Amino acid sequence: MENKVKRNLPDNLMSEMGLKPFETVDIGNPEVNRVAPKVRVTTGADKVVNSLEEVIKRTVQDGMTISFHHHFRNGDFAFNKVMDLIIKLGYKNLTLAPSSLTGIMNDKVIEAIKKGVITDITSSGMRGSLGDFISHGGLKKPVIFRSHGNRARSIEEGEIKIDVAFLGVPNADPAGNANGQEGDAIFGSLGYALIDAQYANKVVLLTDNIVDYPNTPASIKQTQVDYVVKVDQIGDADKIGSGATRFTKDPKELKIAQMVNQVIVNSPYYKEGFSFQTGSGGAALAVTRYLRQSMINDGITASFALGGITKPTTDLLDEGLVKKVMDVQDFDKGAAASMAKNKDQQEIDASWYADPHNKGAVVNNLDIAILSALQIDTDFNVNVMTGSDGVIRGAIGGHQDAALAKMTIITAPLVRGRNATVVPAVATVVTPGDSIDVLVTERGIAINPKRPDLLAAFSKVTNLNIIDIKELQKMAEQQVGSPKALEYTDNTVALIQYRDGSIIDTIKQVKE
Repeated sequence: MENKVKRNLPDNLMSEMGLKPFETVDIGNPEVNRVAPKVRVTTGADKVVNSLEEVIKRTVQDGMTISFHHHFRNGDFAFNKVMDLIIKLGYKNLTLAPSSLTGIMNDKVIEAIKKGVITDITSSGMRGSLGDFISHGGLKKPVIFRSHGNRARSIEEGEIKIDVAFLGVPNADPAGNANGQEGDAIFGSLGYALIDAQYANKVVLLTDNIVDYPNTPASIKQTQVDYVVKVDQIGDADKIGSGATRFTKDPKELKIAQMVNQVIVNSPYYKEGFSFQTGSGGAALAVTRYLRQSMINDGITASFALGGITKPTTDLLDEGLVKKVMDVQDFDKGAAASMAKNKDQQEIDASWYADPHNKGAVVNNLDIAILSALQIDTDFNVNVMTGSDGVIRGAIGGHQDAALAKMTIITAPLVRGRNATVVPAVATVVTPGDSIDVLVTERGIAINPKRPDLLAAFSKVTNLNIIDIKELQKMAEQQVGSPKALEYTDNTVALIQYRDGSIIDTIKQVKE
């Protein structure tokens, strides 16, 4: 079976799992149903339990689906605390459905898979040893990768049915009111966890900070919570940073950032009240700072900034250059701390952020999105999931979701090390070329032929080096040569969903 981005999909899996091939980035106006969680009524005002093991025994059964959030990222202590006990207690055939998997979780997930505790996984992404383990056939069933907006859609429509959500929070009162803004382990927005809290049959909060009732602001509410578990330490706020949340000194990244800024300010979307989303990498952060100076020089302010938020973005809010920040996740401690003091930094859940099947996600209002890529091909398809060796080492995140902005810009060096970034065909299609408008590399800028309006606008700008993407691909090949074709087995280790749940690509097992 071939989909619209010319990827061959396994007929047997597509049929057995009732899946549909990707057809279009046009979501349309479908009528969809929402589900509701099962609720066991409790009138108790004190839900605090000191034994995590006892709570797990009360809530978990073989074959269930359990979920976690990844807002702590590599500072997360909740996941391993829970999984240690679940493994010890001998549960089997669980589906793991976190918002994403970070490196600190890898060893525990691999252990749980080997012991038959976890037999299914759906996530936004994975890296490191876990990505390598899955890529070499470590899990019998294929992992399902979903974007953040698609995960929200899947939960709301009942495709993912969460039995128990274990949610680490930096504070909670005895009834279960909690937020991410106060305590020793703040991480700011609880955007991805809020969907779990709303739709899971059982919600368990883990915290090291029990505060007086009523705890406000209440991101997670007592109406959603079954148990509050007191633990010694819930996380390390100093490790929530992505590792790239500083102004880069890399000349190549700085050049790309300057070029991106020139694309933005010379586009038809750069005007009073425009909106944007940037990522957390060095080049993206540098774009934010260059854009700041352009906005000051031109007397322009933005209506809102969206997505994973960093301190450079909240600095724009403090300076009045951005009027609102719509915050689904914070990428550093500075952005997390900002939420507690600035009412214009609005916490939003993953559905409000990017569910394609609700009554209006914020991504639908984006003018400009600046995104990264591991690979981009001559049809503008983007890979953010697998490396040049075919191994899983990334995450969809909000990439597909934000890519439908009025102008989506991909930032990428022409090559990384000895590997081309601009290629004839990406190893894995994650975001389809129909939703990508501009590619910016240090060697030049490529405009998607489907955007003749942008090509006409940028052709008038003398300092923009516009090059056909096929020429950029040839430059990359001349620099690093043609790579040896990757070798895979016939075994499918992962399915890549598009935002609407259709299958845009698969990942095959890497040959030893």
